[in-house]
Amino acid sequence: MTEIPQRRSVLGLAGAGLALAAAGAALDPSRAAAQAASTSLLRTVLDRGKLIVGTGSTNPPWHFEDDKGNLTGMDIAMARILAKGLFGDEAKVEYVQQEPNARIPNITTGKVDIVIQFMTVSSQRAQLVNFSRPYYVEGAALLTAPKSKWQTYKDLLAAGGQVRASVLQNVGADDLIHLALPQAQSMQLDTQANVMQAVVSGRTDVGVVDASTVRWLATHNPGDYTDPGYSYEAQL
Repeated sequence: MTEIPQRRSVLGLAGAGLALAAAGAALDPSRAAAQAASTSLLRTVLDRGKLIVGTGSTNPPWHFEDDKGNLTGMDIAMARILAKGLFGDEAKVEYVQQEPNARIPNITTGKVDIVIQFMTVSSQRAQLVNFSRPYYVEGAALLTAPKSKWQTYKDLLAAGGQVRASVLQNVGADDLIHLALPQAQSMQLDTQANVMQAVVSGRTDVGVVDASTVRWLATHNPGDYTDPGYSYEAQL
């Protein structure tokens, strides 16, 4: 089946001023300071001297821990780029590790200045937070393990209601599974790490996760994960 182009996550912002200023600040940090209103989030961040970023640690290649326990991945790199633009120093960033269900609450309560963590744009969320432009084209994909009973998308589809599929808990999770596997049983779990662990442990036959994550895991951990070769559902 032809793979549909996918669209990746965006930044959640506590205030639009931070997003607007970041572009100019990337060229000249002094411009950001000069343009920041005294009551703006940008002014608060600049006066504090560091950027507080909400992110995760369990969704490679976007945010995960390296062999030394340090956060790494594209989301972490983007946080450093933003800190470099604001302060001229990529090290002036503090990370708050959070679960997906804390992304919006941590923004709205002011615990973090900005969220750089996989996050689909929706009209409901856009009423609560501001989003930057999307920075990656992404979607959903299927993830299996070498010991999974069904290895290809064709096999999974043919197995129908016998298939157990894990997915990150959210209001559209069951629909997301059934777009690819209409008869599969759904198991909603609280984190992406648990979604993937369910596949490795055999609790489920397949996981529904980010397409980029499937490809990264199948490439870097072929003993634990395999790619059935099916991705779908383009998302902002």
